Amino acid sequence: MKNGFRQSMAWLHTWTGLLLGWLLFAIFVTGTSSYFQEEITAWMTPEVQGVSADGAESYAAATRWLAREVPGAGEWSIYSAGKRAAGLQLYWVNGPDAPEDAPTSARLDGAGHKVEARDTRGGAFLYRFHYDLYYINWYWARWIVGIAAMAMLVAILSGIVTHKKIIADFFLLRLGKGQRSWLDAHNASSVLFLPFILMITYTGLVSLATHYMPWGIAANYASEDKFFEAAFPWPAPAEKAGPAPLTAIAPLVERAERTWGAGAGSVRVLNPGDRTAQVIVSTAPDAGMSVRPRSLTFDGVTGKLVGAHDPSGAASATEGTMIGLHAGRFASAVLRTLYFLSGLAGCVMVGSGLILWTVKRRAKLADPDRPHFGFRLVEKLNIGAIAGLPFAIAAYFLANRLLPLAGDGRSDREIAAFFIAWGATFVWAGVRPTPRAWPEALAVTAIAFACVPIVNALTTDRSLVASLIAGDRVFAGFDLAMLLAAAGFGWAASRVLRRTAKPVGRSAKPSPTAAEAL
Repeated sequence: MKNGFRQSMAWLHTWTGLLLGWLLFAIFVTGTSSYFQEEITAWMTPEVQGVSADGAESYAAATRWLAREVPGAGEWSIYSAGKRAAGLQLYWVNGPDAPEDAPTSARLDGAGHKVEARDTRGGAFLYRFHYDLYYINWYWARWIVGIAAMAMLVAILSGIVTHKKIIADFFLLRLGKGQRSWLDAHNASSVLFLPFILMITYTGLVSLATHYMPWGIAANYASEDKFFEAAFPWPAPAEKAGPAPLTAIAPLVERAERTWGAGAGSVRVLNPGDRTAQVIVSTAPDAGMSVRPRSLTFDGVTGKLVGAHDPSGAASATEGTMIGLHAGRFASAVLRTLYFLSGLAGCVMVGSGLILWTVKRRAKLADPDRPHFGFRLVEKLNIGAIAGLPFAIAAYFLANRLLPLAGDGRSDREIAAFFIAWGATFVWAGVRPTPRAWPEALAVTAIAFACVPIVNALTTDRSLVASLIAGDRVFAGFDLAMLLAAAGFGWAASRVLRRTAKPVGRSAKPSPTAAEAL
């Protein structure tokens, strides 16, 4: 083995981290933001106000609305994303006499009043992007993300082997020391949060295990559909037998919640208003550590319990718990904040590793002021990934407030603003000198985040001041988080500007870049 085992592991750590580091950074950033995806969605739908959807009466109010508005529907589905969600999401299957363009969904508050919210994907877009990459076919996107996650595991394990003073690195952080500072930041974030980073990477792979390793399904089931029918039973409506009144929904939800000792997250009604009606009540996504829901099925006329589903087998419980650990939906506000901070540390670990690659190699170049194309490419990609992705997220939030509320495809235009802003950062990094592109990109990102609460105050009645007065923790917390992000990127931009004031050009000593400056 060339240069010994540890040196080989250092080489493996460096190159696996670099080649997939930009993708890993995007996965970490969007995944970390997803720990507050319900709060992001609430902020991006300011029209949803009033009574929160919590308890059996909210589901009862929703069924009354459905019975009044779509009495001929063959199926009703009422969903809540948990206690943090704003309102209830309703879907239904229209009857054969309904027009083809008849609506099939609506959003209600907890009192059963319809809410006309703006068309947006909200926090769900960031959540789905971190494993589906949005514009790429989902099948191949998940393979790409899986390869990146495997590379992350390789980088973590080889990094552990490479560390000679892993305990000392836990306490060491020297600022303003160029390469040494970046190495300390990389080591401290990776060592201090190593258990979380290992857990989140491994459980991310487990969550898509059947996608990467389908052979167990093929060996035990006639088809993939048979497996999913067994793992996730989803009964179909029976043939209608004649009209009959639907039983009261609230007592069924209350009974289910007493049985589980956990909250309900969805109510599905098959053949409402018919003698064959069934009511299926399932647990909420945040009802426990496992994400696999339990359900009780009731006769829709008599209210009698006719079935139950509890995915408590060893395999199902293990998989559901692994995914639950990864998603963190079960977490309290404090634990979710710790998840978020640990995710930010993962972002720092990946970002500092990418910058450290250029810092360490600049001094070894034949002419540090005129690096070769490959080195310049890595620098440009670093700017586009590390500064560009946060700028794109800020642009996504701004588009939510600035785009016209009317019109089809509004949510797609919000997402287009995200990718246009991200792509523009790569273009800017490509045409500007690197020492100037770094502070410019960081400054624009800081300005974009600072504009979010300002634009929110100008376009809605839920400004930061109004939210603080009203005790609206979601809106106030979101705006304060935007200001905190703006301050962080502004500090980084000002620090880079101070350290890169020297004109760009040839000199005996290489000009500092943002990588050395911070």
